[in-house]
Amino acid sequence: PTPQFCSASSKLMVDLGAKDWASPILIGSSVMTDVEEPERSRKRLKPGERKLQILQAIAAMLEEESERITTAGLAARLQVSEAALYRHFASKAQMYEGLLEFIEQTIFGLINQIDSEPDPAEHKARSIVLMLLNFAETNPGMTRVLTGEALAYENLRLQHRVNQLIDRAEASLRQCLKLQKEPGLLDPTLQASLAISFVQGRWLRFSKTAFRAAPSESAETIVEALFFTKPAAD
Repeated sequence: PTPQFCSASSKLMVDLGAKDWASPILIGSSVMTDVEEPERSRKRLKPGERKLQILQAIAAMLEEESERITTAGLAARLQVSEAALYRHFASKAQMYEGLLEFIEQTIFGLINQIDSEPDPAEHKARSIVLMLLNFAETNPGMTRVLTGEALAYENLRLQHRVNQLIDRAEASLRQCLKLQKEPGLLDPTLQASLAISFVQGRWLRFSKTAFRAAPSESAETIVEALFFTKPAAD
């Protein structure tokens, strides 16, 4: 089964049992049926449900709009007052932190799942890279957070958190590559750095082309080359 974030039911749902890491990973669907209904027609939501709804709306707006997200625009989309937003989040920075927390939990949950598989270390490294690419491809709004574009005018601690996320992903790759039986063409540290640079480049191109240039395009062939190992000596 493919991990899913079911926005239509206002719940974050991630199934970490996926085995095909090259298949789409749907986290932030733009199917916002419950978000777009008028406030009067909806039943009263619990505080936790409203927080999820706010995060879903931000993810959808990041996918649809290239301009800076404002609380006024977010409130208008949800058909609530700005004051209602601040009952759930003290600031817009906290809203982005909520998105980042979800991204972190999902990505590192999947990395842990990949790491638990009985596959060779270089195969795990390939799976991690493909997962990172497909996470972005099926979650365009989240990609703008990962590239830092959505955070350009926000609190600097948000960009620091993204940097830490990327460093952790690179460390996971580096650890996998240190355990491979046959050495790669590069030192594991350089190999992991090159792989993460490739991922970040694909994320940025995806965002800069208005989500037209798919991160997964020819990715499996490129990743195979990135983690090519030297033939064993006779």
